[in-house]
Amino acid sequence: MPGARVSTPMNHETQRDRAEALRALHHADDGPLVLPNAWDAASAIVFADAGFDAIGTTSAGIAASRGVPDGEVLSRDEMLAVVEGIADAVALPVTADIEAGYGHTPDEVFDTVSAAVDAGAVGVNLEDGTGDPDDPLAPVDDHVAAIRAARDAAEDAGVPVVVNGRTDVFWLGVGDEGDRLDRAVDRANAYADAGSDCLFVPGVSDLETIRTLVDRLDAPLNVLGGPGAPPIDALAEAGVARVSVGSGPMRATLGLLGEVAAELRDEGTYESMAGGIPYDDLRAMLEAAAAGRET
Repeated sequence: MPGARVSTPMNHETQRDRAEALRALHHADDGPLVLPNAWDAASAIVFADAGFDAIGTTSAGIAASRGVPDGEVLSRDEMLAVVEGIADAVALPVTADIEAGYGHTPDEVFDTVSAAVDAGAVGVNLEDGTGDPDDPLAPVDDHVAAIRAARDAAEDAGVPVVVNGRTDVFWLGVGDEGDRLDRAVDRANAYADAGSDCLFVPGVSDLETIRTLVDRLDAPLNVLGGPGAPPIDALAEAGVARVSVGSGPMRATLGLLGEVAAELRDEGTYESMAGGIPYDDLRAMLEAAAAGRET
């Protein structure tokens, strides 16, 4: 089972090695880093067993698993406790979705990134969305300061954390459609100048736009995969460096759960559960991960 073993607590040398491995995966010659997003230890173990090279977390998935919506409704400590469980469960680099940094000042973002590193993360995703429909994007200078604070926290910890600077221009449909590309490029490149190792522009699925972003951005491009997005091969040809899937797998899991619930309620049968991981296989996966934690 590739990637399903780890020793805890993670020492700094191991964490530095994982950070360097994650960084290198953004520059591989054999296609983009395909980054599945986990919402708990079990989902991370399943992804690791499937042979992925790294794992991201999904803030929306973690929040939903605790019965609250996305958007920093879950506290920083609650979110990072799950990140720690994921990082402890797999012997892979883990990059944490820390939303907008759980703070309004660079010092608060510094503290969040430091805590994420303490939790075992070797990457962080920082978004510039505010959650305010009347003012949906943070001022560029404010998010630049947040990125710099994240970089400073990584240097202070002695871990070369991979910072993924996210702009939500397309995701939130900010401004005139004809201006969005330029707006996204300007924002993203400012984040690269501030220390982002990768630039995340979710909400883009048009290959021509994606190619333009690859050409105009000053750091590797991360796009969001999912229904309606180009397949990995097409994104690789366009030059995309990283493809993450956000809360998609978690929502697909809940969709299947809804089908199970409806079948139980309406038919009294169980066929929608037939594709589940067999009990013994799941037990073996979890036992192997637990054994790794004890070594």
